[in-house]
Amino acid sequence: MATLAHPLTRHIRDVKRRLIIVGATIMVAFIAMFSISPDLIEWFKRPFADDLLFYGPAEALFASIKISFLAGIVVSLPVILYQFWKFVQPALLPGEQGWGIPLFLLATGFFVLGLIFCNLVILPLVIDFFVSFGLERELKPELAVGTYVDFNVKFLMAFGFAFEIPLALSLLARAGLVSHTLLAQYRRHAAMLALIVSAVITPDATLFTMLLMAIPLIVLYEIGVWGAKIFGRTPPKPEEEDEGDPEDESSLPTGTAGDRVS
Repeated sequence: MATLAHPLTRHIRDVKRRLIIVGATIMVAFIAMFSISPDLIEWFKRPFADDLLFYGPAEALFASIKISFLAGIVVSLPVILYQFWKFVQPALLPGEQGWGIPLFLLATGFFVLGLIFCNLVILPLVIDFFVSFGLERELKPELAVGTYVDFNVKFLMAFGFAFEIPLALSLLARAGLVSHTLLAQYRRHAAMLALIVSAVITPDATLFTMLLMAIPLIVLYEIGVWGAKIFGRTPPKPEEEDEGDPEDESSLPTGTAGDRVS
């Protein structure tokens, strides 16, 4: 019983130590990001030309905290993934241990790329569409900073995770769980799923915003199919029967087996 308790206690201590490291890293990153929260809010409001307003005494503070916490998590991703990797590394085979850190860094890069693409391409289109829609009806746009931040964060997080699709499909194909031919067969299902996910994730679920999210999802899926084709594991070919097998007496010339018996 003591021998079982000792490894369990060691694992609990290891988890606790790594969680403390992750929590401390996020806290330090949050404080650092909060010190530049005006610049972060300026980056957030880039798609909207006018000034953002706040209608409650603490709305601007909570918006700054939310943006700083999100930025702190993004900045801390390498440390978070590294601590997770060091925890699971002892359970992996020697040949698998060399892939962990490059893959996690690549996943972090794809996530950040999704954030940048969303902020520079998607959000300007979405916000310009809704603002122009209101201006055509002689309505003056006055956006609250809290509502605006919530709207942007949903899009940013959705695109950050969506940009992980090609990497995830390539890894699944490399592990032999799927193949590029199987993924290609389910293109229509993937497109339908992208529309459903877009309808659920988008804040307003209008056709315009659904398409702005669904189309990149479909493109990312196609990139994942190509990644599965390039990096996927080649299925083993079935072994052809050797018709000239010396152990198969039926393949011997007539009379050979009888001569051997005699």
